[in-house]
Amino acid sequence: MTDQWLFKSETYDNCNCQINCGCQFNLPSTNGYCQSAFIGHIVQGHFNGTPLVGLNWAALYKWPGEIKDGNGKRQIVIDERADKAQRIALEAIISGEAGKPLSNLFSVFASTCSEFCETLFLKIHLKADLEGRTARVEIPGTLKSRAGPKINEFTGDPSTSRLRDQPAVSNSPMRSWD
Repeated sequence: MTDQWLFKSETYDNCNCQINCGCQFNLPSTNGYCQSAFIGHIVQGHFNGTPLVGLNWAALYKWPGEIKDGNGKRQIVIDERADKAQRIALEAIISGEAGKPLSNLFSVFASTCSEFCETLFLKIHLKADLEGRTARVEIPGTLKSRAGPKINEFTGDPSTSRLRDQPAVSNSPMRSWD
């Protein structure tokens, strides 16, 4: 039987590049290596019959060079509030083992890693203001991070850009900048 799951998460992601995640725009990393953190709060989700709503999760990655070159290291952190079934479910999803190979972000990132740390079950503090584009996260003993919009050095105003879906006018999907 194929696993039935849904994973909708408000997600904070951050990397060590100076501005945006260069690899998403076909650019090399700022420093020649990548460190990336994805932390989320599940707003809708289940794995088979196990509810996941309200739980937090983190996937922390480090690659010695560009992501495309592989040899990354992955650390999964699951909300300490999760019960045994939720822990198993979240680990299956975040490890990339749920679903077909390369069918989701977690599976793609796992394919670029050669080292997988033992999953941690810790308190994950995440506070995100999606409209203000700010976030703070703390996983005691593991990670502290905060982010906000880049400041326009000419005007001093916050500068944000994002992709949003637009109705298709032809057979090709369209995206536009906000």
